[in-house]
Amino acid sequence: MKNKRTRLQLIVELIKKNCIGSQDELARLLAARGHVVTQATLSRDLKILKTTKVATDMGNYMYIIPDGNNLQDNILMQSQSTAPVSHSIGFVSLNFSGNCAIIKTRNGYASGLAYDIDMSHTPEILGTISGADTIFAMLREDVTRQQARQIFARFIPIEIEEGEGE
Repeated sequence: MKNKRTRLQLIVELIKKNCIGSQDELARLLAARGHVVTQATLSRDLKILKTTKVATDMGNYMYIIPDGNNLQDNILMQSQSTAPVSHSIGFVSLNFSGNCAIIKTRNGYASGLAYDIDMSHTPEILGTISGADTIFAMLREDVTRQQARQIFARFIPIEIEEGEGE
């Protein structure tokens, strides 16, 4: 487990400090630092870290890790965590229209957050559609905005007003 934790920390460091566009490139950087991994292992590691590929200004792609500091604190330093990863650095706003919730994020963060919401299998959320910086979440018709805020608070840093949890 120590080797995996060390490897995950190194992946976070490499992604934060370099513009890495492929698993092959990341595998070479890891190997140069003494961590030889298979493509399957690297793929699993990238999934654990909730990495996302985003377009760069030059038309290439690069990996990003939503809220990398929180990942190091909450995932890499603990043995196992079942709580969803916080995407607070990428979160911008939450608004409602009817039974739809619109979550705005920084560019590149929406798909990872939408994935976490979908994988929570919350019955009040029928599904999500994400773009680069926007998530459209369809709520069941009987879900109140207060209930929706409580659900989304598991994924994004929003304040729940007193009385909303009752």
